[in-house]
Amino acid sequence: MLVNTKARIGVFSIALGAYLPQFPSLKAEFEAQYDAFRRRLPETVELVDGGIVTTKELAQAAGDKFRSADVDLVMLQLLTYATSYNMLPAVRDLDVPVVLVNVQKKRSPDYENTDTATWLGELYACGAVGEMVADLERAGKRHAVITGVVEGGDPKVQEEIDSWCRAAQVRRRFRDTNLAQIGRPYPGMMDLYIDETNLYHRMFLYTKQFDWEKMWAIADEIRDEAAIHEKAQEILDTFDIEGGGTIEKVWEMAKYVVAFEQWVKDEQIAFIASHYDGFAQGKAGILDSMLIPAFSMLIKQGVACAVEGDIKVAMAMSILKTIAGMGQLSEMYSIDFEEDICIIGHSGSGDADISAKKPTMKMVPVFHGKTGGGYLTQFYPHLGPVTYLGITQDRNGNFKFVTAEGVNEPGPIFRFGDTNMRTRFSCGAREFCNRWSEAGPTHHMAAAGRHIDTILKVGKIFNVSVDVIT
Repeated sequence: MLVNTKARIGVFSIALGAYLPQFPSLKAEFEAQYDAFRRRLPETVELVDGGIVTTKELAQAAGDKFRSADVDLVMLQLLTYATSYNMLPAVRDLDVPVVLVNVQKKRSPDYENTDTATWLGELYACGAVGEMVADLERAGKRHAVITGVVEGGDPKVQEEIDSWCRAAQVRRRFRDTNLAQIGRPYPGMMDLYIDETNLYHRMFLYTKQFDWEKMWAIADEIRDEAAIHEKAQEILDTFDIEGGGTIEKVWEMAKYVVAFEQWVKDEQIAFIASHYDGFAQGKAGILDSMLIPAFSMLIKQGVACAVEGDIKVAMAMSILKTIAGMGQLSEMYSIDFEEDICIIGHSGSGDADISAKKPTMKMVPVFHGKTGGGYLTQFYPHLGPVTYLGITQDRNGNFKFVTAEGVNEPGPIFRFGDTNMRTRFSCGAREFCNRWSEAGPTHHMAAAGRHIDTILKVGKIFNVSVDVIT
């Protein structure tokens, strides 16, 4: 993958210090439980270990670690009862959610043979959670609770931990990489316009501006024929090309993809929002004609590439690519009132990872509504559950996520070269269109499988509200 970032998760556990001298066996018990808890976190994240906290001073030391590491999320294991001073100094200066992991070791007590140490060490769950949330609320901290059990396994707990880690990965990606804006948004699409300084302040994402003149020349120095040949073969492996595909037919495209990949690495780019509105002649015409499949090759490797200069949908695509492994650009196309389904899709670059069969590429004489002509790509999204995610802003510049779940169904689709899918919503096509539109999203959105639970977590991490449409 071209984009490699690792979420930083602050991890610590708390217990009441007064218990330890009273019940010496608890120290080893808590150390074993904390070690097991840390091992539950996926290898895809970087742990910042705050240790077992039993005093205010230890909590402060953990907080120093978390702050200096710029953690994306804090996970707190509640070992037994503890007072909130064990927690608050560790998170006081952070602006990330605190996930309270309230997991009991044993499924149920052996009532007749349980002594106090066993109760406090292996059976005490839920007593301190309310206290922690009450004080997090008063401190203005975002929070969540995961309750479960260790004995016998608890898939729901693991699912929640993994989901939070994927959500935290979005924050790290936004902070550590850049967005490339090439050209400007499509003229008049004012729903797409954005204040890049406000974007940085609110979503941590920095925008780098590029002119098309620079992009036309980006492949001039690419002379590694072996690398170009390998990339050309990868393009042929990714797409079925109308009229047959050969290395020679995609050679120039492969050259640009190799150049784009190096550019993405050099500039630390994970998002691209581009629009070309020139004369599409000479080198400009060559690049414009192949830009859709070339950017699709970048999407395949984790770079969110949005058409029409839409920065907000590039963010939505990146969020889904990060949490779901796929993020397809989409917009409302049509409603089939006879079938009560929405036809949703888009022309332009797409994500091969969402396609149930090999995508196709075809030449067209004109890109509708845009300059020039060239290659269109059509992807064939999986049938079954689908989540749509749009990102918009209110009058004060605050960002908002708009999301909905539906089901992609089989049936006829448009064949003119654009990706499109037949989505049924539980509220019906007419009502979905009303509700989605009333939420005020841009006309673009991203699509992937069923992921609203994780999107809600991403919203909490960024402190962004989420409208769930259906």
